[in-house]
Amino acid sequence: MKRILSSITDGRGFDVGLVSLPLAFLFVLSGLPLVYNVVMSFQEVDMFSLGSFSRPFVGFKNYIDLFGQPETWPILLNTAIFVTASIAGQFLIGFGLALFFWVSFPGASWLRGLFLVSWVMPGLVVGAIWNWILSGDFGVLNFLLRETGVISGNIFWRSDPSHSLWAVIIANIWLGTSFNMILLSVGLSGIPKDLYEAAELDGANAFQRFWTITLPMMRSTIGAIVALGLIFTLQQFDLFAAITSGGPNNTSNVTQYWAWDLSFRQYDFAKGATISVIMIVFVMFASVVYVRSTRHEVRG
Repeated sequence: MKRILSSITDGRGFDVGLVSLPLAFLFVLSGLPLVYNVVMSFQEVDMFSLGSFSRPFVGFKNYIDLFGQPETWPILLNTAIFVTASIAGQFLIGFGLALFFWVSFPGASWLRGLFLVSWVMPGLVVGAIWNWILSGDFGVLNFLLRETGVISGNIFWRSDPSHSLWAVIIANIWLGTSFNMILLSVGLSGIPKDLYEAAELDGANAFQRFWTITLPMMRSTIGAIVALGLIFTLQQFDLFAAITSGGPNNTSNVTQYWAWDLSFRQYDFAKGATISVIMIVFVMFASVVYVRSTRHEVRG
């Protein structure tokens, strides 16, 4: 014991202690619940056995039953549409804004800072705001679409089965665009200006400079943004709870909201844990992509 204390005071074991404390913290608050959730997906769980770790083992029965339910595949398709449309919308609008603010003009810095308001707002607050915007009777979005001649009648975004999922997608794009813009702005600022000057001297136009310089130099940043976007989008719960509650008839339901609904409304904790395990696989895949995308930046 004395040797251990002396090694820490002498500095030789300080780095080990510095790393072990955060690892222990993560293991207790994240690792153990994760393992508990995975184990629960292979067990039979009800209200009476929820507090016990020793429960009947059922193997892959929960997974088989889950994929045998008629609503599973439509909800998985909703999740794929929600993730793909959200990431694409956030990235395209964020990239456009990053390129816009990349051109220096008076007031660009404080105007760019205003876009961060959406990112720092809680999801439930954003959901409440978009509830008013997307209202079928007095919503601002319907008013703008009617005045511009895009639609002739009101669209009931939250209750119409063909529009309910897109109502949450629109709100989520608005929520995450500023985060994409900031990260892409950082990536753009790291590109040497002399590359553009040399390309311009060689006769390259704006599109050619963007295609041959900007996109290749932003490859690692784009990979990191897409991976983080996948992780954050799969974690998005507040907007569904505030706008559509997964309805009507599961047309806007996604896996993350369904897992909560099964566990804490229907008290089917095993099925909820099963869906969470499936989501963990996709999040781990996105994490691997993120680490590989940022590896070059860390080494550089």
